[in-house]
Amino acid sequence: MTDLSWRQADEDVFVATNRGEYAGFVTIEQNVHVVHDSYSRRIGSYPTLAAARQALVDATRPPSRRRERLRRRILERRR
Repeated sequence: MTDLSWRQADEDVFVATNRGEYAGFVTIEQNVHVVHDSYSRRIGSYPTLAAARQALVDATRPPSRRRERLRRRILERRR
């Protein structure tokens, strides 16, 4: 399970770390919470800070074995 630590860097910026490593951030833009990963790639926009934080948790969670097997099967069918 991914356990992110959060710090408020500015009035409208929240930064996440995972075991001391930078994991991403959330900005507030016109009452929308925009999530970016550790490479500053936009993940999405969410109506609440809680939803935005959960989106980053979900994005940083390693894929399950079941999901990875399904992904491989899909890719094999495309060949």
